[in-house]
Formats: sequence, structure tokens, C-alpha cells
Amino acid sequence: MSIRIGLTGGIAAGKSTVAARMRELGALVIDYDGLAHEIVAPGGVALPRIAAVFGPDALLADGSLNRAWLAERVFGRDAAPGARERLDDIEHPLIYAEAARMERRNPGAKVIVHDVPLLTEVIRSIPFQFDHIVTVEAPEQMRIRRMVATRGMTERQAADRIRSQSSTAERRELADIVIDSTRPIPDMLAQVDGLYRRWKAHCIIRP
Repeated sequence: MSIRIGLTGGIAAGKSTVAARMRELGALVIDYDGLAHEIVAPGGVALPRIAAVFGPDALLADGSLNRAWLAERVFGRDAAPGARERLDDIEHPLIYAEAARMERRNPGAKVIVHDVPLLTEVIRSIPFQFDHIVTVEAPEQMRIRRMVATRGMTERQAADRIRSQSSTAERRELADIVIDSTRPIPDMLAQVDGLYRRWKAHCIIRP
């Protein structure tokens, strides 16, 4: 008996806070950003494939991923057409396979949350069906300020990253539940708590 939730939201909108709360409540949270970091960590299976597609400059001298270099060529304003898609074609199948393994390793999980920042972009290719989709939203300027303050980005870099993702309207259209992270944290978490209680009470038999 389980229920599968897709969790998404704009970068720096507060999705990580919502995911952390769901984990505290007992959900199995599958963090796609975390999986993406694992496959490009030193020795990660994606590294040689990225170097083969983007060239040796994609790796630093120690063999680790040159994140700043790659981000500029994939998300920057001068990125080559199709660069994002080429990176996705390398990383996404590896991430999906690990997400499926995590589900299999936790057969007793009642609420399974797939924390997918780019769910809108991959909804047609991701090999999972969701009983509900939740998006966490905040105004663009607030998100830019958060990225500048907490991620060391310039305003331009933050705006470029937002531009590279789906729009707020697209995420809202996909989701059946919207969490407004501009509200006070206790109010936002109270909404999450209520959602979790309802999900756990309506778990379904998963084939």
C-alpha cells in the first residue's frame, strides 16, 4: 500500500524545505538533485559520458566535474542549441534507474515522494506515474535574491538559471496542489502536514 507524489517547484522557491518536512513526517523522499550529484561525483558513471559529449574541459585536472564550466555551456545565455538536451540524455536514464532501485529497497514505504526539480520538463519521459503532483512557488525576484544570498550566484546567473527552467504557469498547470512559500514557515508546514495525513490515509495498492 503506497501513494506516489511528484514534488517540484522553481529553483530557490522553497521545495527543499517542503521535502525535508515530508521526510520528517515519514515519507520516503527520493531526491533527484542528490542522485544527479552522485552520478557526477568523482568516479561517477556519468563523468566519462559527459566528457565524451562536451569535451575534456568538462572535467577538472583531478577528473572531477568542472561544474562552473559545464553550467555556463548548458544554462548560460550563450549555450549551444541542444546542450541541455544532450546533458539530460546522459543523466536522466541513470537517475531514473536509481530512483526505481530506491523504491524497490523500501517496500514498506507508505508515501513515496519523488523530489524532481524539473518535473514539468520530463513528465512525458519519466518512467513513473504520480497520484498527486505538488509544486512549491515563490515570485521570481524573491528567488533571485535567495540564490544571490545563499548560492553565491550573481543576479544574472540566477536569472539565467530561472530562464532555463519551466515557467511558474507551466508548473501550476501540471500540478494539482500548489504550496505558496511566501507564507510564514509555520503556515506552509501546516499545509504540508495536512497533505501528508490525507495521503497516508488514502494509500493505494501499487501494482
